[in-house]
Amino acid sequence: MIHVHNLTKRYGATTVVDGLTFTVAPGRVTGFLGPNGAGKSTTMRMILGLTSPTSGTATINGRRYRTLPAPLREVGALLDPEAAHPGRTARAHLLWQARGAGLPRRRVDEVLELVGLAAVAHQRIGSFSLGMRQRLGIASALLGDPAVLLFDEPVNGLDPEGIRWFRGLLSQLAAEGRTVLVSSHLMHEIQTVADHVIVIGRGRLLADMSMAELAARYTGGIRVVASDTTPLTAALVSAGAEVRSADGALLVSGLEAAHVGEIALRCGIALRELTPQHTSLEEVFMELTAAATPHRSGSIPASERSQA
Repeated sequence: MIHVHNLTKRYGATTVVDGLTFTVAPGRVTGFLGPNGAGKSTTMRMILGLTSPTSGTATINGRRYRTLPAPLREVGALLDPEAAHPGRTARAHLLWQARGAGLPRRRVDEVLELVGLAAVAHQRIGSFSLGMRQRLGIASALLGDPAVLLFDEPVNGLDPEGIRWFRGLLSQLAAEGRTVLVSSHLMHEIQTVADHVIVIGRGRLLADMSMAELAARYTGGIRVVASDTTPLTAALVSAGAEVRSADGALLVSGLEAAHVGEIALRCGIALRELTPQHTSLEEVFMELTAAATPHRSGSIPASERSQA
């Protein structure tokens, strides 16, 4: 488990991380989202003891990273795929890490096979593509078979096969009861693999909830066509929903579709339609971070569009 409490980082007058508090629980994939400059990488570096916080704490299984007796066996991380000497081979890079952690040599071969680099284990890292370096970084994170894993933009450079493989890996790690924190700018990837999301902007917490809660709170609602809308509306409002009329139907927000159906059944009201109005994670992200995005793109002036 990762626990961050009131974590703050300032560089002079600039506050990069501002009083963050959240918990990354085991047994699920947690997506860590935010615009560029939101403080995601700085937060992950503080969790790993690479950057000292101005105030607050970041602990892994109740201890600061620097006090862990066997850190490689407890925590694995991929923060920078370039953090490997280009003159070393992939196997040599992992081997010195294994020796330092007291791991057997066979573990190096196991993770190279797992990430698909066994055939190029004796090639120098300087000849690797970005995707191959990402795979090597993932192998390094998995080397000690840790229970806690952090990945910062792990699918950058991976080809479609690699992305699909990594999705499966994340699901497997979470199913094994591990704590998995993944930062990414690719909303579709997070929507595909995450069970829980933490969203920050300008170093502050904007959202900390399950994907199901996020969907219920930020979807465009549920379109309901019923035989008798007046008593159903009253029952839904009583259950905490917001209800409005639209084109002969009800638009219900604040409840999941299954809950709406159960309420209608209890009221003895027949439903002719019960359709969630889906909103993508990207749309939710844009709504949440609208006021916390430091660099916003403009549109092409009409005069330039007409010349294109």
